[in-house]
Amino acid sequence: METVEAAGTVGTAVLNLLLPHHRTADDRAAPTDAFPHQLRQIGAFVRRNEPIVLTLPGFPCKSPNPAKVLGHLPDQGERLSLAFLNSLCARIGEIHAPGARVVICSDGHVFGDLIRVPDEHIDAYSDELSRLIDELGLDHLSVFDLRDVLGDLPHSAKRAYVHDRYAPGLDELRAEVRADGHTLALYRGITRFLLDDTADFAGTRSALQRECRRRAYGVIQRSRAWGELIAEHHPGSVRLSIHPQAVGAPKFGIRLLDAPDVWTTPWHSAALHRPDGTWSLLPRARAERLGRLVHHDGRPSHFE
Repeated sequence: METVEAAGTVGTAVLNLLLPHHRTADDRAAPTDAFPHQLRQIGAFVRRNEPIVLTLPGFPCKSPNPAKVLGHLPDQGERLSLAFLNSLCARIGEIHAPGARVVICSDGHVFGDLIRVPDEHIDAYSDELSRLIDELGLDHLSVFDLRDVLGDLPHSAKRAYVHDRYAPGLDELRAEVRADGHTLALYRGITRFLLDDTADFAGTRSALQRECRRRAYGVIQRSRAWGELIAEHHPGSVRLSIHPQAVGAPKFGIRLLDAPDVWTTPWHSAALHRPDGTWSLLPRARAERLGRLVHHDGRPSHFE
């Protein structure tokens, strides 16, 4: 059992490994003491001399818009992101001997009906994530999804269970969007993603905007619900987020790869290998103008 002082020193060192990858809309750099939630959570694991558990909701499925992605299965963007997370855990292990592990809380089925992605595509994506983790020997990573909680129930029943048990009320959420700047930014960001992900809407642009605004509330409700379920199954874990988070927020936003904005993720983009050896995430339509398509294991993988 570490002393409180020693745990604080190790916790600060661990947080310093995370800070260069902080996904935030804030321009200012922040010291470690501006992140009390993360210091407390990390410190608790260190004091108990246990592996630090980080939970990351994300890696749901590929965008349904073919102008953004190469297909419905993980590709080089996911491979690079998984490898990054695993290497981050390995570096933490150099500071904290019990090490660290990231639980990827794959949330595609939570939102499938709202983001218009077939459940069979979501299953295939999640299964391929697990296969990649095994194939690449990423021993610090694991995948957690609704199948771990609710087994073989129909997907619609799983979604209903999560929503009914954990989601905030719609009126409550609408009031929060009106009153809280961060929630408003999240709502607008998700609305934009839903608009961008829609490739075959038959109605008018204004009708699509109204529908996406409605669905955005549902996505936030389900996201909150999924977060509550994760906390129930992984109590005390350090909560990571693929969305931008303010300095000092309970969730720590983490950037997986270089991208043109703080919202881009591997599942909404394609990976581009630049001539200088670096990687970036871009919409497929843009990436294919900058490089040639490369295949891996017989499937489209990335551009270079």
